[in-house]
Amino acid sequence: MDRYVGDRKYAGCSALIKRGGEEVYFNAVGQRSVEKDLPFERDTVARVYSMTKPITSVAIMMLAERGLFHLDAPVSNFIPSFNDMQALVPGAEHIDQVEPSHAPTLHQLLTHTSGLSYPFNPGVLPKAMEEQDLLFKPNQGALADMADHVAALPLAFQPGARWEYSVSNDILGRVVEVVSGKSLAAFFAEEIFSPLDMDETAFSVAAEQVDLFASLYTPLAGDAMALNEASSGGDSLRLVDEAGESPFQVADMHSGGGGLVGTIDDYMKFVEMLRRGGTCEGGRLLGPETLNFMMRNHLPGDIASMGPQSFAEQPMEGMGFGLGGAVVLDPARARCAGHVGDFSWGGMASTFFWMDPVADLSVVFFTQLSPSSSYSSRAELKALVHGALIA
Repeated sequence: MDRYVGDRKYAGCSALIKRGGEEVYFNAVGQRSVEKDLPFERDTVARVYSMTKPITSVAIMMLAERGLFHLDAPVSNFIPSFNDMQALVPGAEHIDQVEPSHAPTLHQLLTHTSGLSYPFNPGVLPKAMEEQDLLFKPNQGALADMADHVAALPLAFQPGARWEYSVSNDILGRVVEVVSGKSLAAFFAEEIFSPLDMDETAFSVAAEQVDLFASLYTPLAGDAMALNEASSGGDSLRLVDEAGESPFQVADMHSGGGGLVGTIDDYMKFVEMLRRGGTCEGGRLLGPETLNFMMRNHLPGDIASMGPQSFAEQPMEGMGFGLGGAVVLDPARARCAGHVGDFSWGGMASTFFWMDPVADLSVVFFTQLSPSSSYSSRAELKALVHGALIA
């Protein structure tokens, strides 16, 4: 961590490790704001971006446990704009080269096999999404409206045919709203964050947290999210977003795919709930069998075998995908020490978590540098942690 800060790869970062529910390591180094010379600390508030996805997936499974739908239900049952879908024909070069398609199911949305995509992926659909700025940013308005805009475009492929990282969890967030009758922010706050005592996590930075909100940096010369046109710049820590000017301070979009901000201790409470099979001090969010189901591989093979053409937050070889996160199938093929069954995911600002049921281990890493593909810190962190385990 000192080396990454010293080399100006990260402005600052923190790591928290628990084993068997007991804290065994915490460290924070560097700055949450280089410009204001403020330290990166335990109560620093960070953008977790795609680490929102596992929380949205838990919300969906809480509703599924109540018998309110089955995972094979088409998303059009909840969002009518997904009726009469089309998908790009194989090899399509233009957005109008389409064929009829069925609407993706909730399960396909949960596993990123839905046919949806992200603007920063390569391909015809991502280009169209980029032109329309369909990224569910915190200042892009109502979730319902954005979901309808996504549904108006064709799918990148027939649902189930491939794996592609996508806005699927944003669409699932809208499903949570429709089924529960609550905004996604309200559902998270009342049914997940309150039982977990995660009072420092939300879609907007609270007024009392503004001074604790970390700045976001990038080593890229252009847009920190524009991976298709990524080019390195002269400054490895170019400021992208900071407290006082950030759209995260008053978010009107509740993005189930990447909208949350919070502290490292708060996110550890969520990871510990996963490790404990759905239980927490405030009760039980999910049954242990449901958590076990979520953390199994739901793909026919590893991610690499599904022909992905997209960016992802994890390696693709030797890694399967469950409901909301990656699952280690073969540590050797993933080229990183660990155990079969490790469940993990990360965020675009290089945050990361994993839960290892074999070692009874929970790890959360926070920093604020986009894109997360800039450096190999996640694999290095896993190597360090597993190298320290002696029993």
